[in-house]
Amino acid sequence: MNLRLQARYYSTKIMLTAGAILTLVGGLFFVNQALADTAKPVAKAGERLVNIYDRGVEKTIVTKARTVREALKLAKISIDERQDVVEPGLDSEMVAEKYNVNIFRARPITIVDGNKRLKITTAEQTPALIAKAAGLEVFTEDKTTLDKGDNIVVDGADTVMKVERASVVNFVLYGKESVVRTHAKTVGELLNDKNITLQKDDTLSVDRSARIVPGMKIELWRNGKQTVTVEEDVKFQTEKVQDANRDLGYREVKQAGENGKKNVTYEIEMKNGVEVSRKEIASVVTKESKKQIEIVGTKVNLPSGSHSDWMAAAGISPEDYGYVNFIFNRESTWRTTARNGQYAGLGQTNVNKLAQACPSWQSDPVCQIKVFNNYAVSRYGSWSGAYNAWKRQNWW
Repeated sequence: MNLRLQARYYSTKIMLTAGAILTLVGGLFFVNQALADTAKPVAKAGERLVNIYDRGVEKTIVTKARTVREALKLAKISIDERQDVVEPGLDSEMVAEKYNVNIFRARPITIVDGNKRLKITTAEQTPALIAKAAGLEVFTEDKTTLDKGDNIVVDGADTVMKVERASVVNFVLYGKESVVRTHAKTVGELLNDKNITLQKDDTLSVDRSARIVPGMKIELWRNGKQTVTVEEDVKFQTEKVQDANRDLGYREVKQAGENGKKNVTYEIEMKNGVEVSRKEIASVVTKESKKQIEIVGTKVNLPSGSHSDWMAAAGISPEDYGYVNFIFNRESTWRTTARNGQYAGLGQTNVNKLAQACPSWQSDPVCQIKVFNNYAVSRYGSWSGAYNAWKRQNWW
């Protein structure tokens, strides 16, 4: 046989052999597929095909169960309802012909948040839900990673979630202040991340190359007049309800007050980054304040005895009783709590001075009489002098 015939012979033989192998492999594939399809249960009328995925294992059952809970019970799969998560929920009704049920088992996770380490057991799968289960607030700008623990003795869990916190800075952009979280290393990087380009009239409070420090304040102003809108508190009002059955000094908050909110727009003028003028041009209340209601006692427990007894205790001479009685009757009708604007007491003097001299002035007539005695003697020389002055001018 010549060389050309030999080559053709062997080439044909190789092709026939390869074809036989492919036919055999293809046949085995279809046989295995057929066996696999045959192994899966087939749902009949009124039944449902339920695929259950638990710890990486798939289990398929045919059932007439109406809920996921019933299906899992028939499949002899137990659930720790306190910690495991089942999707769809255990009490979800099954109305379709086919369902996929995923079971997420609770497992220990160590959360590393800076210098803090927190260990929890949860079935949650995403960093956001894991943080929520741990009662940990994680912001969008914070970075989180889920990895296998390097050392289960140290980590105390097979899974470790690491939280890399963004730096928090106070950023004032043309008068509007906001809290910004960032992983930028410098102020310039922060501006680039926020797509902020400085214009020729802009003034930055810190250099672009300044390092970002948590808690720092960065201000960007534009020279000239501009408007800014800021949120401000609306102070709540206080209503005092007097209760004559409660002792003086009693105070009870019946309804706590709450400040409201308003957006106030100002026209401001900036020069070299410094505010030189500010004028309010609009104000809109966004949340009404809630007034505070207080119960205050007005009952005064005066010392026993008559007016004469009080004057005697204060060291007033009996011959002056008539003068004292005349003035006090006209100034306060002998009411220790009498008020007239900034004046108060039996003889009406500045309330702050009276309170300084007599801390319990409203229930201490003797102390008050001593205060007014000093006044009468120092200004008029005597109570008779004070009486004569009052008669001439209707005040003393």
